[in-house]
Amino acid sequence: MARKNKSDRKWYGKLRDKYRLVIMNNETYEERLSFRLSRLNVFLLTIAVSIILITLTIFIIAFTPIREYIPGYLDVNIPGKLYRLEQRADSLERSLRAKDLYLRNIRNIIEGREIVDSIVPVRDAGIDYDNITIESSPEDSILRAEYDARTKYNLFFYESEDLYDGALQISDIVFFIPVEGIIINKFNLAEKHYGVDIAASTESMIKSVQDGTIIFSDWTSETGHTIAIQHSGNFISLYKHNSTLLKSTGSFVKAGEPIAVSGDSGELTSGPHLHFELWHNGTPVDPEEYMTF
Repeated sequence: MARKNKSDRKWYGKLRDKYRLVIMNNETYEERLSFRLSRLNVFLLTIAVSIILITLTIFIIAFTPIREYIPGYLDVNIPGKLYRLEQRADSLERSLRAKDLYLRNIRNIIEGREIVDSIVPVRDAGIDYDNITIESSPEDSILRAEYDARTKYNLFFYESEDLYDGALQISDIVFFIPVEGIIINKFNLAEKHYGVDIAASTESMIKSVQDGTIIFSDWTSETGHTIAIQHSGNFISLYKHNSTLLKSTGSFVKAGEPIAVSGDSGELTSGPHLHFELWHNGTPVDPEEYMTF
């Protein structure tokens, strides 16, 4: 028993034994530096340095872009970036299709052909579309009704970043014109005319200028049948003096989708036309700066 205690004390004593680390000049044997160390001090110093290195490594991996170079580590922002890229690509595709339709109609006018209102999508020759019969099941109808009820009044925004920052500026946004016609009254802040008046034929289809959620769709004594749409990028568009409204409050509409029929409703109208307003960040802006009528 005494020998065991003696050996334990001897091991502990060796752990705390002092040693001297000397750095000398190889030629003159002059002492440059010296340190007094023990095995215990070296062990504790090694543990402290290891903890510091591990902490720094975790911090660099967690809070710097270096983590993207680690195999298997996925950036959490990638899905959002991909979604925004898809939205931009879709906007560019719509713009390209609109320009193609414009050029095709110019060629039709020159050649004396009939003008087309829309581009007919190309069908896959391998699919017989005429014989396709798809019927919705009762479960599908119930699910659609539940989803519409939950998301009816949702406003669609981009949470992480604005869609219109970075490479795509506000001036590059493609807006659809609400209706074909001639502007008879321009935007004028001094006269408190916050939009443009577009003379259009009676019963013309009024279309949404961008994707968005309808926040107002009702009758007012001054502007008649009026509809307002909240768009992404904090844009709001208003369509006044319609004869009929085709969409209700809370509905989500796509760009170019019919939302109303032109008319001459309301007390502040002087004839069949559409009064169109475009607001950005709570301020009225000139629609002619964003679209060509």
